[in-house]
Amino acid sequence: ATNGDIDVLIELIGGEEGVARDCVEAALKAGRHVVTANKALLAHHGVALARLAEANNVALNYEAAVAGAIPVVKTVRENLAGNSVSRLFGILNGTCNFILTKMELEGRDFADVLKEAQELGYAEADPTFDIGGFDTAHKLAILTSLAFGTEVALDDMYIEGIEDITLADIRNAHSLGYKFKLLGVANRTEDGIEQRVHPALVPLGSPIADVGDAFNAVVLEGDFSDTLFLEGRGAGGHPTASSVMADICDIARGTVLPVFGVPATGLMPFRRAAMRAHEGGYYVALDMFDRPGELAGVAKAFADEGISIESVIQRGPAISRSQAGADIAPFVLITHDTLESAMRAVLDKIEAAKHVADRPRMVRIERL
Repeated sequence: ATNGDIDVLIELIGGEEGVARDCVEAALKAGRHVVTANKALLAHHGVALARLAEANNVALNYEAAVAGAIPVVKTVRENLAGNSVSRLFGILNGTCNFILTKMELEGRDFADVLKEAQELGYAEADPTFDIGGFDTAHKLAILTSLAFGTEVALDDMYIEGIEDITLADIRNAHSLGYKFKLLGVANRTEDGIEQRVHPALVPLGSPIADVGDAFNAVVLEGDFSDTLFLEGRGAGGHPTASSVMADICDIARGTVLPVFGVPATGLMPFRRAAMRAHEGGYYVALDMFDRPGELAGVAKAFADEGISIESVIQRGPAISRSQAGADIAPFVLITHDTLESAMRAVLDKIEAAKHVADRPRMVRIERL
């Protein structure tokens, strides 16, 4: 679109990543400003494109690429410029939030709600990109670079989706005072930056727990700003258009900023903090063999790793599967804060000792 001295290329259509990259590169080299909603493009090639834009003194704006109508890019890049951000987290995928909300409120299983999401256009015929956590990961990688002044590092991220969350898990969590949400989380630590996408339990009544349907939310923690909570529609034609027009208006006003808040040449190399050093509480679901001594064996495994159990739920009668000569009893527990490495070790021991019929399911608790 041309308006006087303003020449803007709006690249919104998906298509092949390489085609989008070539298109944007050509525009930047030609001295044109670019407005894009393509999160995958930025997550994979953002640093190189930022260097190209800045070398040619043009804008590369992408508010619509992260969280729809929520002005999170502008907030981090401009409003928090005087802050040191210590943590950010949020619900960055409306499809997953829609599915988890429907499962909780209507008591429907995952496959049934996913089918509805596809019929409504929230999820693609192949929903892996959304429900597998990859869409959230692309957005989180961009926000991490903005917030912490590092190069985009999509490959240095732990990613887990919501495919294995059951209706029983959601009901158990609610009775324990929690809701399930798919979160993208980035923390600044002494060892580096922790970047992770996974289902999490959040406390009932917390602002993030109350974000329902296909809405998105982002929480930012700065040293001067304290905690900011941004919520809004994360997808759709009108929310996307709102953010695209905001970017175009900035260019029309003559505002051209470094793509990631600081010059691309000044972005620090990403230093990854190990997930096994993560510390917090955990939800654990076990399909235990219903026979004498199994519960004692599980309790001893947790005790040997120094993990304290906060609460326990055992629901309903044993499930008759007749495996290893015993029925199976669903068993759920919540731990006090412990290290990720300790949790992985204890679950390996429980599985190896054949106390359970299947691999234990572990979900992190974010006590916000």
